[in-house]
Amino acid sequence: MRLRDDLAAANFTVTRLDELWGPDAAAALGRGHRVPAVRALDLRVGFDPAAVLGRLFVLGMPASVADAARALPSVDLEGAVELGLLRFGDVDVEPRIDLRPYAFTDTWGEAGWWIASDLGELALGGALPEDHVLGVGGASLTLAGLQVERSSALALDLGTGCGIQALHASRHAGRVVATDISQRALDYASFNAALNGIGNIEFRLGNMFEPVAGERFDYIVTNPPFVITPRVEGVPEYEYRDGGRIGDAIVAEVVAGAAEHLRPGGIAQFLGNWEYRTAPNGSGQDGLERIASWIADVALDGWVIEREVQDAALYAETWIRDGGTRAGAESDRLEAAWLDDFEARGVTGVGFGYVVLRSRQARPESRGEPLQRIERLDGPVGTGLGARISATLDAYDWQASRDDEAFAREMLIVAPDVTEERHYWPGDEHPAVMNLRQGGGFARTYPLGTALAAIVGACDGELSVAAICAAVSELLEVDEAELRAEVLPSLREFVTVGVLASPDLT
Repeated sequence: MRLRDDLAAANFTVTRLDELWGPDAAAALGRGHRVPAVRALDLRVGFDPAAVLGRLFVLGMPASVADAARALPSVDLEGAVELGLLRFGDVDVEPRIDLRPYAFTDTWGEAGWWIASDLGELALGGALPEDHVLGVGGASLTLAGLQVERSSALALDLGTGCGIQALHASRHAGRVVATDISQRALDYASFNAALNGIGNIEFRLGNMFEPVAGERFDYIVTNPPFVITPRVEGVPEYEYRDGGRIGDAIVAEVVAGAAEHLRPGGIAQFLGNWEYRTAPNGSGQDGLERIASWIADVALDGWVIEREVQDAALYAETWIRDGGTRAGAESDRLEAAWLDDFEARGVTGVGFGYVVLRSRQARPESRGEPLQRIERLDGPVGTGLGARISATLDAYDWQASRDDEAFAREMLIVAPDVTEERHYWPGDEHPAVMNLRQGGGFARTYPLGTALAAIVGACDGELSVAAICAAVSELLEVDEAELRAEVLPSLREFVTVGVLASPDLT
């Protein structure tokens, strides 16, 4: 593709753009402000094709005909107009799309693409149209980083949008099916695949799982249109974020659909929102309990990580602003509609988080316990979460396949990113608080008692869990069987999350 040749020749990369306008301007762009980047480009002397392309396609601003022609010598301006990239103005050329470099690191190393989408609010200067095709936003980056990257024959990207999840899945799946209800989105996604030379993705038009009825997949990834939006006239329904359902029903629908479309051992990953509700009698319904019940209904292994809970008013404000509506009369009208909708269902807040589902056919049956992790982790997390999720599933299976006697015969080691912290009251010999902290992954913190701290500290791969428990019980003068029964659940948890590891898992 000639456009790809021009972008590569221009060194139109994330690194080069950051060099052109500097880290502070790059940070401002991330907050939706382009003036610092514009000023940085205006100060430059001489022609730089990356600067011209950045001005056009990232900042959404016009460029001179001469500069644009020099920056796109192979595709040329007429070709760019025909492709829908540019349009001629009175004295210059103007962008018709957002087209920007995208860089990432995964299991296979560092890589980069170019991703096209609709012009954003900065370029449009107002609210987005309802058929807007979003580029790579924060949620997209989050989900891409969560992908487990296990080799699979067939993957599904449900609601592909600009195609970013399908592109990532194409690196670990033999074939990818990408669906969307929007033909406009599919056009962008297929353009992005072609632009980046990716040929193992098939694009299908249709609503939710309808385009793949009767098919099953090794891997399903979806960033569904989960934003909870009032279903009343006058409230915009953006295709990229609103699924047309009432409340959080689309997340329940994704869970049910995943159960019908996963192959034995298959994994599904997605982001979602779930409602926290209060009934007229004052009783409450926890959002995590809602999604846990949906998973239980379809008999899938499930792991839900809630990252944030917003109160009803903040949630409404966030998504009204996301659509490009600024504070004022129109924003007030939309907020009232949102709050009326929440009040009608007793919604007091909305949770956001990550969901991992797995077909139970892959689960060890020796202990008969499904994987059910429902947790709140609202602190900072590390990088490489996809690898951590994959390792957690493997570690869970490893420990679940062993009864207590078999588990106690294992020799464990403390993961290299784990540290222990102790807090003392001034002058005290013994710590008042002891915690284990993970430095990477989900950066969990676990409180420790004296016995558990001693056992974890002795896990160096030389002694079995049983031998360590025997030694600690003698040291503390407590019953060995009681001590083992007390600490084994915690040790199983530590293995699952990667605080402890078996040489079999490293």
